[in-house]
Amino acid sequence: MGERLYLHRHSVTHLLPSHIKILAVLAFILVAVSTPITRWQTFIALFALVIAAAFFSKIPLLLLFKRALIEIPFVFFAILMPFFGEGERFEIAGIQLYREGLLAGTSIVAKGSLGVLAAVILSTTTTAREILRGLERLKLPTVMVQIASFMLRYVNVISDEMERMKIARESRGFIATGIKHWKVIATSAAALFIRSYERGERVHLAMLSRGFDGNLPSLGNPVVTTRQWFTALSLPGIALSTSLLFLAIGW
Repeated sequence: MGERLYLHRHSVTHLLPSHIKILAVLAFILVAVSTPITRWQTFIALFALVIAAAFFSKIPLLLLFKRALIEIPFVFFAILMPFFGEGERFEIAGIQLYREGLLAGTSIVAKGSLGVLAAVILSTTTTAREILRGLERLKLPTVMVQIASFMLRYVNVISDEMERMKIARESRGFIATGIKHWKVIATSAAALFIRSYERGERVHLAMLSRGFDGNLPSLGNPVVTTRQWFTALSLPGIALSTSLLFLAIGW
């Protein structure tokens, strides 16, 4: 499950070390969030940069936008914002809208979309394990990295066990049809939790018996060249330069 987002391609982005790709995405999101929504020309340029990054990463645009649909719940929330608020109001097709609410909603949609698209490019060009390794190189707390690593490793195991429990229930004639069956579902969920907890204890004991000292083994840190740094940081660098340029000329 953790690797399903990765799309294998031979591109410059795929070959970049994961930790500098993470830094590049964070820097790009920071630039996007710091840009006022009233400077719409800058946001057009930022969206163009994201599309260009997807093109150079050999990611189909249809796949890019399909995965970006995860932000739809936030878009629905942003659509309601122009109808509520304070301050200046104006009318469009007989509907009263608030200027501040419209700007806030547009800001959420634009900046959120840029962040989601950048994250989709990262997850599509980097395996989940490489992302965890990159976070480790960026000095994220070791405990957090280990928890995420084990979650990634055993999520498929837990998912398969849940599916087996479902098949066992259905083979005995049980089919959930309403609220009256919630008790059975809750009991199954509790049993799955206990099994997962016991599995975690067994895995931990097995690790201790093999000399685990609190640190997971590392495959080593590859040398990152200046060219790779330049390539990865070119996206946020161009975004920042574009934002400052438009600010200087008054756009």
